[in-house]
Amino acid sequence: MDNVLTEKQKEIASKTVYSILFSISFAHLLNDLLQSVIPASYPILKENYNLNFTQVGLITFSYQVAASILQPFVGFFTDKNPKPFSKVIGMLFTLSGIITLSYAGSFPVILLSVIMVGIGSSIFHPEASRVAYLASGGKRGLAQSIFQIGGNTGTAIGPLLIAWVVVPNGQRYIVWFAIVAILAIMVLSHIGRWYQEHLNLTARKKKVEQLPDLTQTQVVVSVIILLVLIFSKYFYVASISSYFTFYLMDKFYLSVQDAQFYLFMFLISVAAGTLLGGPLGDKFGRKYVIWFSVLGAAPFTLMLPFANLFWTAILIVIIGVIISSAFPAILVYAQELLPKKLGMVSGLFYGFAFGMGGLGSALLGYLADKTSIEYVYNICAFLPLIGVIAYFLPNLKKK
Repeated sequence: MDNVLTEKQKEIASKTVYSILFSISFAHLLNDLLQSVIPASYPILKENYNLNFTQVGLITFSYQVAASILQPFVGFFTDKNPKPFSKVIGMLFTLSGIITLSYAGSFPVILLSVIMVGIGSSIFHPEASRVAYLASGGKRGLAQSIFQIGGNTGTAIGPLLIAWVVVPNGQRYIVWFAIVAILAIMVLSHIGRWYQEHLNLTARKKKVEQLPDLTQTQVVVSVIILLVLIFSKYFYVASISSYFTFYLMDKFYLSVQDAQFYLFMFLISVAAGTLLGGPLGDKFGRKYVIWFSVLGAAPFTLMLPFANLFWTAILIVIIGVIISSAFPAILVYAQELLPKKLGMVSGLFYGFAFGMGGLGSALLGYLADKTSIEYVYNICAFLPLIGVIAYFLPNLKKK
């Protein structure tokens, strides 16, 4: 029996479990589709409740803070106390938030609903990222990209569904997205059972982690550099996800539904870039992918404010593909820096990404109220230039 168990342990450790990777990716799609309901609903909520851009930014800030603050703590706790079904609990919070948002009758209730969705996200991401890591079979960049593309695809689909279902019929139709949450609960229950079996099989196996050959100072500096890069990436992405529809409506006089289609183009290009980032990091080294992804977007972000509608569509796709390839490489790079703290690292980086997105949305909304939405894009165009600091990351690629 012990010999059989040992063979099964070896198989789990060395084999890429694609069924679980695609399952957790699909769960990520459903989770992030539900999250994307919030920014995609902004034009409706803004009109229904006569909100200004500062209030729109505050909605994002409330959601993102709830999604960011808890994530490192969830990850730290589950590093020591794995909870295979915690993701189901997170999805129940999201389900409650979506239902509350559909019936919200005031600005404070809107804030409460998005906070519940944020709490669900904070529980989902650290453990879901750990599942992708455990199922990777050593192909960590590929696994993270498969996991991440699910989320990006869900984020891209959300605005389209809002445009088709909610915009023509009204805020109450958001409640139909509860079906998505129920489906996610079913998928996450299946993943939880695999995770529980994985824990049972490896409970008696002491895993030896390969630590990077770096000093403590190098590790700390590297983490700080990665967080600064997250700041530049997610501040810029916040300017697109929260305000791009308003920018297109203001500059090119598009309808809400037409503007949502251009946002979809950006978000689907983000999904494509995410799929590339992980495998390229496995092949060429994550440092170079990170460097190219953040800094490489700069020429195109600098051109965007001066483009006509046709070139805006082209540039936004190029920007989405390039800038999105960074996150899988950044997250796996951070996991390899601190392999004994997978949950905490995943929670920290997802949490910081959400936090920067929320802070960026709030500050940019305030700036848009004080100046104009076009001025916001002129300023944000310079953010990817911060990517030059990726040069100082040590190269972790094994020779």
